[in-house]
Amino acid sequence: MSLDYIISITVPMLEGAQMTVLLFFIAILASIPLGFLITLMANSSNRGLSWFAHTYVYVMRGTPLLLQLLFFVFGLPLLPVIGEYLVMDRFVAACLGFVLNYAAYFAEIFRGGLLSIDKGQYEAAQVLGFSKWQTTNKIILPQMFRVALPAVANESITLVKDTALLYAVAVPELLHFAQTAVNRDFTIVPFFIAGIIYLLMTLLLTLFFKWLEKRFKFE
Repeated sequence: MSLDYIISITVPMLEGAQMTVLLFFIAILASIPLGFLITLMANSSNRGLSWFAHTYVYVMRGTPLLLQLLFFVFGLPLLPVIGEYLVMDRFVAACLGFVLNYAAYFAEIFRGGLLSIDKGQYEAAQVLGFSKWQTTNKIILPQMFRVALPAVANESITLVKDTALLYAVAVPELLHFAQTAVNRDFTIVPFFIAGIIYLLMTLLLTLFFKWLEKRFKFE
């Protein structure tokens, strides 16, 4: 196995990895705020909003991400009446599926963070004269994010690996180029290289979240 061959198959895989990284950033930047919004809706005193948020989380967590991707890419255009208006580029449809799916998981992570905060802190803030807005922004949310940070890190690493599902909806990404090289050259070396690239991406992400945890002095 020559170095030239390894370079020749690594270059297109790195090009495919750009799609993987792009999907990751789109999904993480959109699903975290959406997940937080769903958490607020789930904890709302409005029963309709709360019911919708809980139902949404149940459906998105209770069905496979792959099935959701197939629905957004191939199923939406088949809907009667409105289907013709829902035809999207496959990458865009896949991004939509990832964002909606991961928002449900982040919503549950943030809900767990909120539940971990002692009710006495709300009462103490009220005694000290904090408004509801000040209590939420200065006392509750910083603690919630600090508690949720390890789970957010774990979910983010899972997201990196789940981007390989783009392969199933024919979006050319890292795994697509690896599989193409395997089929063409009858060797499993491209799979090992793809695995190394995924490990490097998750390593960088792990180091980033370790830095964040130290910055917020999480223990």
